[in-house]
Amino acid sequence: MSGFVSFVSSGPGDPDLLTLRGAERLRTADVVLFDDLSSGPILAHARPGADLVGVGKRAGRPSAKQDHVNRLLVDYALTGARVVRLKSGDSGLFGRLEEEIVACREAGVGYEIVPGVPSAMAAAAAAGIPLTRRLTARRVQFVTGHDMTGSLPADLNLAALADATATTVIFMGKRTFGELARRLRAAGMPADTPALLAESVSTPAQKLVRGTLGSMEAQIAAEAGDGPALILLGPLAEG
Repeated sequence: MSGFVSFVSSGPGDPDLLTLRGAERLRTADVVLFDDLSSGPILAHARPGADLVGVGKRAGRPSAKQDHVNRLLVDYALTGARVVRLKSGDSGLFGRLEEEIVACREAGVGYEIVPGVPSAMAAAAAAGIPLTRRLTARRVQFVTGHDMTGSLPADLNLAALADATATTVIFMGKRTFGELARRLRAAGMPADTPALLAESVSTPAQKLVRGTLGSMEAQIAAEAGDGPALILLGPLAEG
């Protein structure tokens, strides 16, 4: 009989932000396939004796190939194991979730998705700001700062991203922010648009850097570390 895969979203890093359902799935799993950003204290919820397998992918570092991760998920599940695929933030946001769901479907493996606290929400909370604001920020948009090659995506909707009445959250955008900022300014976003860099949110290494669209590239170069980060733009990033 086939096993079962639970795609568990671990939240932004603080183990206290893991959901009760996520913790329960970890306690009953036979195998946990975890990302780098979901390791550490969160894995303490796994039951003794469970197989813990690191399959994290980090830009610029040796990483597990997606096809290999898909194969591991299916192979473990077909042995009858209860498998947790542990992903950071919410697994449905830039987490390569769809490829893994498709692999399970094609192999006839059952699965569920356990949602988690998205890192964008945790970043706003850490900065003491809401993501929406009546009259000035009625829309929130999430965008990735790099494509599969590590470059800024060429097909970004710059008119939408330059909307001064929206809160824009850029995932994985530290390396490409300079180019993105130049494109946004060319599309009409003012250079003094408030910006916030939120790095390693909810962990002891958390860093919040406030600036503007025009200043943030230099601030990233001078102040950012090597932790995962978000960049918020718009009327809310000013605090």
